[in-house]
Amino acid sequence: MSVSEIRPIAIEDELKHSYLDYAMSVIVSRALPDVRDGLKPVHRRVLFAMHELGNDYNKAYKKSARVVGDVIGKYHPHGDFAVYETIVRMAQDFSLRYQLVDGQGNFGSIDGDSAAAMRYTEVRMRKLTHELLADLEKDTVDWEDNYDGSERIPQVMPTRIPNLLVNGAAGIAVGMATNMAPHNMTEVVHACLAYADNPNISIEGLMEHITGPDFPTGGIIYGKSGIVDAYRTGKGRLHIRGKYHFEEDQKSGRTTIVFTEIPYQVNKAKTIERIAELVKEKKLEGISELRDESDKEGMRIAIDLKRGENAEVIVNNLFLNTQLENSFSINMVCLDNGQPKLMNLKDIIAAFIRHRQEVVTRRTMFELRKARERGHILEGLTVALANIDAIIETIKSSANPAEARERLQVGEWAAGGVVALLEKAGSVSVRPDEIEGEDPNRPFGLDGQVYRLSPAQVTAILELRLHRLTGLEQDKLHAEYSEILAQIAELTAILNDFNLLMGVIREELAQVLQQYGDARRTEIVESRIDFSREDLIPEEQVVLTVSQTGYAKTQPLSDYAAQRRGGRGKSATSMKEDDYVQHLIVTSNHATVLCFTDVGKVYRLKVFEVPQASRGAKGRPMVNLLPLDANETITAILPVIDAPKKFTERLADFRSYVKANAAHLQTNAIIAAHYAELESAFAELADGDDLSDALRVQLKQLGVELSATDLDDEIIAEFASQAEALRKNFYVFMATASGTVKRVELEQFSNVRSNGLRAIELNEEDTLIGVAITDGEQQIMLFSNEGKAIRFAETDVRSMGRAAKGVRGMRVSFGSAQVEDVEDVEVDGDDEDSSDSALISRIVSLVVVPETGEVLCASANGYGKRTPVDDFPTKKRGGKGVIAIKTSERNGELVGAVAIDESKELMLISDGGTLVRTRASEVAQTGRNAQGVRLIRLGENETLVGVEAIEAVEEDEFVEAIEGAESLVAETDAVAETEQVEKDGENSVEE
Repeated sequence: MSVSEIRPIAIEDELKHSYLDYAMSVIVSRALPDVRDGLKPVHRRVLFAMHELGNDYNKAYKKSARVVGDVIGKYHPHGDFAVYETIVRMAQDFSLRYQLVDGQGNFGSIDGDSAAAMRYTEVRMRKLTHELLADLEKDTVDWEDNYDGSERIPQVMPTRIPNLLVNGAAGIAVGMATNMAPHNMTEVVHACLAYADNPNISIEGLMEHITGPDFPTGGIIYGKSGIVDAYRTGKGRLHIRGKYHFEEDQKSGRTTIVFTEIPYQVNKAKTIERIAELVKEKKLEGISELRDESDKEGMRIAIDLKRGENAEVIVNNLFLNTQLENSFSINMVCLDNGQPKLMNLKDIIAAFIRHRQEVVTRRTMFELRKARERGHILEGLTVALANIDAIIETIKSSANPAEARERLQVGEWAAGGVVALLEKAGSVSVRPDEIEGEDPNRPFGLDGQVYRLSPAQVTAILELRLHRLTGLEQDKLHAEYSEILAQIAELTAILNDFNLLMGVIREELAQVLQQYGDARRTEIVESRIDFSREDLIPEEQVVLTVSQTGYAKTQPLSDYAAQRRGGRGKSATSMKEDDYVQHLIVTSNHATVLCFTDVGKVYRLKVFEVPQASRGAKGRPMVNLLPLDANETITAILPVIDAPKKFTERLADFRSYVKANAAHLQTNAIIAAHYAELESAFAELADGDDLSDALRVQLKQLGVELSATDLDDEIIAEFASQAEALRKNFYVFMATASGTVKRVELEQFSNVRSNGLRAIELNEEDTLIGVAITDGEQQIMLFSNEGKAIRFAETDVRSMGRAAKGVRGMRVSFGSAQVEDVEDVEVDGDDEDSSDSALISRIVSLVVVPETGEVLCASANGYGKRTPVDDFPTKKRGGKGVIAIKTSERNGELVGAVAIDESKELMLISDGGTLVRTRASEVAQTGRNAQGVRLIRLGENETLVGVEAIEAVEEDEFVEAIEGAESLVAETDAVAETEQVEKDGENSVEE
């Protein structure tokens, strides 16, 4: 190269142009499919090579290596492995919805196994594949040179099937990518027919035929929003789940989850390995065995569960943690007229129909040209038969074929029967548009009574065999000519009438539908996948404990079988020497608790967010669960009821929800006044039944008017609305250690911020000791550590805002004297207590009591008693109270009180972490002035710190105490005698 040929250029310009050339080459020649045939270049070249090899569906298989060799040698100068992988994928029934290659041998599996080497496997085209190649030889598509100009290859296939939609496509180009889902042949063809009938059809109209993608591996698509987005805009996201069912073993009582379908493009073996890993790492509980039982009959992944496990919860965990639930992002980018374009559903169908119009038009023109050429030959043969002797003589007298050809062509021959043929043709033009070698001054064909033969006719005459010179053969020529005339007339009509052209397209689509249409494999469910952590956690009753130093944990309530009164109990938590359990509640692990702190703030926490721990563990610091400030501690915990997640789906679900949360509904007085009526009505309503008249009556009493009889969404939504209205009438009732009380509408705590919310303004040294939910008409009792109690009506405390400090509920001792009566504190926050003295006595319990029933008082030394509520007179708030239990040296101070009846159970916990669960009915009922009986046996220097009332379990679940059971009867008798003496003087102690 000379210096003059060197041209300096800027490197950035060269990079820009070269990279753009490379990008367009990848986009057009490798990665993106053509919208017309749905094939990328490598797929098209593979199928064309098989077509050229005669590797048809009804022929013998050929070695894959032979096909790969032809492809890379003639059409696709790239790696042989890439070409073979293309062939393999077109043969896999789990990759393509409609396979294009029929493979013989090992072509891989859904477990990720590789195909055998190409020298071992054999292939041929499937019958369906011929629909992509049909009419390829009839000039239906444009052709181009191969990479070295030695071969010609089609630019696109004249496909009769909408392959891009039925088989989808995937590819990554430069700066763009495509990912198209496969669809059902029946649905897509119906949509194409609908578009052919009405090109103005909307996308919604097309979606009446195409309901959504149809994957070769089946599965279930949840939600149609992603489908609608993809069809409207070309982009969308689908959520696919494997299909499963439950199998129950009646003998063992175990459940097996069986997956028969998995999401598209998910590796079955890796999915099973992932499940096994989750079980091994204890991230997935409840699975006892995992098996792959798949065979030639189909897929079957069997997951055996442990006895008593909740199968739906485990399935939800499988969906969350494995690819049994997977997403599929649709990005419908393809080549349209050689340009990459994001297309919607209608665009793709319209492009396919346009392609079919072009193919059918070009095929018709090709067939018309061939028909006219054949008619022209038949005219020449008819002339030859009419002049047979002269023509034979001319041929015999010629020195060579060239001379014979020339003499036949320049001669003028008697027209004979050609005149009759042309008269039969009438206006139908049989003459080809162009005839090779024709002189305008001396045209070929009929001229008066003579006929001049064209070169093509002369060639046909010279190739004529002698047996065709019979009279019978002449009749055949006339009959064939008549058929040609009819064919020409039909083809001409198609070209001249667009409706006839579309009729041909519809007919061929109908044939495709008849031969290859099948049923959907993928199910589409309208509802959207949307589950929270609650769906992954089995619901159960748990014991939630929080220690004085702020350690929280939960334990299954079933860990604490009920014991006889006075039992030694079980260790509930491991306590440090200076720590003890301060709060204990029994609730559902799906419930929400409001956590009130010593500074008057409230936080919201889901119970399942508190880690479950063993009885010996101390739990997790609350500061790790809630954004507590430095030195801020939890002083009260209140369980509240969230609306059931599926409340608007089925009223029967709400019935089950009410049953499962009976303890909350009654303990916290949330719709307690209506619970019995609702429960009795719900009990009469089986799942799936219509709304009964009994239920209608009960709901009407709650102000819920129903206008229909079925369990439809409208009724349920109406009921939910009424339930929400009821919820707004409830209140949060608070009490502090200094005796201050406050009532705030529950609605003000419906949206607790993540960093907490101010619940009450507190004086220095004062703390919040109790919180309860009320309906505005409850009876309130406050209990002090001195063993005194006051009972007053909730209505004595007006509703306040969250900024208020509250009003006096019960007088307690500061310093050496009782705090005097003061006026109610205004909502602006003025404090009612001006004393800076330390509390001598303090409030320890806030109890919402029923009109009739009992309260149980428990003392620090493990003694307690039941007392009827009626024994406590209703007073005005702000009083000193009356004796509730003696705080003798034996009993110690009062540590807690709860509302109970004989159907309840008690949970008792000590500062050493020991927890006892016992039946309330085993505690003797005594008067207010009695000392009570032993509730729990405590160790040396151990004191009782908490008591909670819970719902009773079935009778057969009770067990004897672990320790000290044999001495209980004697002890009970002795204590009973003491109680009788104490009871005689109880009426003299009221202040």
